[in-house]
Amino acid sequence: MARAATTADAFNAVAEPRRRQILDLLAGGERPVNDLVARLELAQPLVSKHLRVLREVGLVDVRDEGRQRMYRLNGRPLKAIHDWVKDYEQSWTQRFDRLDVVLEQLKDMEDGDGSDK
Repeated sequence: MARAATTADAFNAVAEPRRRQILDLLAGGERPVNDLVARLELAQPLVSKHLRVLREVGLVDVRDEGRQRMYRLNGRPLKAIHDWVKDYEQSWTQRFDRLDVVLEQLKDMEDGDGSDK
């Protein structure tokens, strides 16, 4: 079975953990590629490969500053991911609320068991 292209959209691009790490670093502000290499402790060609994928889907922008290439996060493509996950938030919230009720009932049963421990 053929593997889906990682450059098709933001969903595929952020599926790779190293790319998410790069986005996390860039969320703190613009950075030169050498800073990303040092913080990730990866080889420069590998970081550049990941940055290329992120650029192709529009998640990062790049500009030249002298001899350095400066990368910054472009959050607009992440909105599609946010909107998709948001649809599940209500379901998760309801499940956690039900779990809280069950845990409280278990605690009440344990506290009221009449034993002196």
